[in-house]
Amino acid sequence: MLSLKGRVAIVTGSSRGIGAATAIRLAQAGADLVINYNSNKDGAEKVVKQIKKIGQKAIKVKANVAIAVQARELIEKSITEYNKIDILVNNAGITRDKLLLRMKENDWQQVIDVNLKGVFNTTKIISKHMMKQRNGKIINLSSVIGIMGNAGQSNYAASKAGIIGFSKSIARELSSRNINVNIIAPGYIETDMTEDLPEKFRKNMLENIPLNRAGSGEDVANLVLFLASEMSDYITGQVINVDGGMLM
Repeated sequence: MLSLKGRVAIVTGSSRGIGAATAIRLAQAGADLVINYNSNKDGAEKVVKQIKKIGQKAIKVKANVAIAVQARELIEKSITEYNKIDILVNNAGITRDKLLLRMKENDWQQVIDVNLKGVFNTTKIISKHMMKQRNGKIINLSSVIGIMGNAGQSNYAASKAGIIGFSKSIARELSSRNINVNIIAPGYIETDMTEDLPEKFRKNMLENIPLNRAGSGEDVANLVLFLASEMSDYITGQVINVDGGMLM
């Protein structure tokens, strides 16, 4: 397995789903973790306990990354605890799916604030510390929906497409300080967010996946581990799909 021994990682929205799977995988590779949550305290505590069982350090920090002051507190508490941050995984995200004509302004704004502004907040704050270190890995979770679009998800698609443009720009800005910024675009991944989807929708999704199965949080976490490791030192500004071939 790739080694992250001696590294410290923040994973936003890591109390469940892809975020939790990612945090655990990074810990298995030797990283110490900051588990971020907004409302799911019990889930965050469970992930912290799992990481400690692995033998790595872990703390949980409550913060809504859409709010700049809370995002700053997340970063500052992490640095106070560990004295550095080597890896930032921006995973926190929400959905408020509705067709455009039925979408309320608040449905739009909440998704943009958490999914896109949250990435802006954490990346802006942590980049100052990484620039001083002259080293860092920033991995932002987008979605294939941000590339292909999807009816009823215009707000989600816009937020995830925005992450791609933002990340490519920041990759150019930070490259001279040895900071890599990359984007992962998951496809249909089985998580708490997708388990309530109608069976007809799930069937249609699977029919469009050449590997003929939904992905798991671990499938995404494996790529995060690679991008967080030294093996990806010459990769930056890239969008990598984890979608079973759905979007070729």
